[in-house]
Amino acid sequence: MLVYPSGIDVSSSALRFLTQQLRRHRREIGSRWRRLSAGRQALLTLAHLRVGHTYAQLAAGFGVGTTTAYRYVTEAVELLAALAPSLADAVRTASVKAYLILDGTLLPIDRIAADRPFYSGKHKKHGMNVQVIADPFGRLLWASPALPGAVHDVRAAREHGIVDALAEAAIKCWADKGYRGAGGTVRVPCWGRWETLSAGQKAVNRSHAKIRALVEPAVATLKSWRLLRKLRCSTTRITKLVQAVLTLHLSSSE
Repeated sequence: MLVYPSGIDVSSSALRFLTQQLRRHRREIGSRWRRLSAGRQALLTLAHLRVGHTYAQLAAGFGVGTTTAYRYVTEAVELLAALAPSLADAVRTASVKAYLILDGTLLPIDRIAADRPFYSGKHKKHGMNVQVIADPFGRLLWASPALPGAVHDVRAAREHGIVDALAEAAIKCWADKGYRGAGGTVRVPCWGRWETLSAGQKAVNRSHAKIRALVEPAVATLKSWRLLRKLRCSTTRITKLVQAVLTLHLSSSE
């Protein structure tokens, strides 16, 4: 396999943060020698998450075995996932915000047509449903564990406890029609065909759409990590990958 120099469009603060976490972990477990330093392991992990390089490509580029590359990435991802904020943490952070924006996104996966639980009728593809919470400026605050793509947004929000948590904290939340019937403090557009709505309802929906559109940068932030654009791993690992990406994003945003 040919090897060439390349670059990763990730903040250096993310690399320093992950390097510090890996060094601390190595001291805790008493790891004395590794093929790669903590800094190189952090860089390898970022290349996998940000660019989506396979383990074989990473192994060739960093001069280690494929199994070693897999083990290093898995170790780093689990460390980062353990540091991801919970929904309760996100709600506490959001308590000083005027309102929040909730939306669901589909992370595409490689599954066959027979895997119905993972097939999203809305997106016409297989994937995992992830709920995203953003602040009024479109900044990513929290991403939920991944559920099969067939799960509807409002059901996912209820299963994760998002609706109840926001209602208990009395935080207003804007969402699209996919959350109709959620209740609590979740606000959705007026229901019905555009031509059947009254002038007042149309004005409300236009205003609602302008606010809700601000969630798109948060979703784009999540998918700027190219690994999440087409996942080819076990579906049981996707939640930890999302949490790892969330941790890296928040650590470099502080």
